[in-house]
Amino acid sequence: MAKLYSKKKLATQKMLPKKETISFLLNYSKALSIHKVGKSTFEIIAN
Repeated sequence: MAKLYSKKKLATQKMLPKKETISFLLNYSKALSIHKVGKSTFEIIAN
């Protein structure tokens, strides 16, 4: 059986996120609040 994984990649592509993705994640993290009540934890997204 031939080795299918023997060839090495010459160069890896540098993956960069889009500005829209970064903006979405920042806005999501700003809107998210976590409240602990007793033994329960509530995650609330205020949009």
